[in-house]
Amino acid sequence: MHITLTGDVYHPPKCSILLHGCVYLMKLLKGKIMEKKLSDYILIIDDSETNNVLLEALLEDVGYETQTALSASEGWMLIHKQKPKLILLDLLMPKISGFQMLDRLKATQSFSDIPVVIVSALNEPDTIDTLMKAGADDFFSKPINIKTIISRVQELYPLEKAIK
Repeated sequence: MHITLTGDVYHPPKCSILLHGCVYLMKLLKGKIMEKKLSDYILIIDDSETNNVLLEALLEDVGYETQTALSASEGWMLIHKQKPKLILLDLLMPKISGFQMLDRLKATQSFSDIPVVIVSALNEPDTIDTLMKAGADDFFSKPINIKTIISRVQELYPLEKAIK
């Protein structure tokens, strides 16, 4: 299996099992596999395991702590355990969509200040405009441009604040 990059754009492989296994093995070798103690972190919410693993690997590679959730409900539980510094949010998820999650976050006073970056294949101008008016801080279309999204994450949550 291989990861296809066109320039700096990631195209997910058809099967994420090997990629997920490699990330797991890297963490195991670094001694990071355990019940993650939450500290300052970036929360990635996407119903695609492939997308979660990719974003987690990219962000951890540049020094960020991350948590992933495969649904908005799982993400909401993590947010209540400890408030993240930034959320990367997919839109098209079962049961509770990213649109609903964004609305819920911005309507909850204790979470309304969390920066939210939308990462989605829905890239119509009207959709992006609606999301920005609803409180999203930025929007990235899938497939993602790796350098651009890392740069934006670093603007919203500077790395020196992430390292203790």
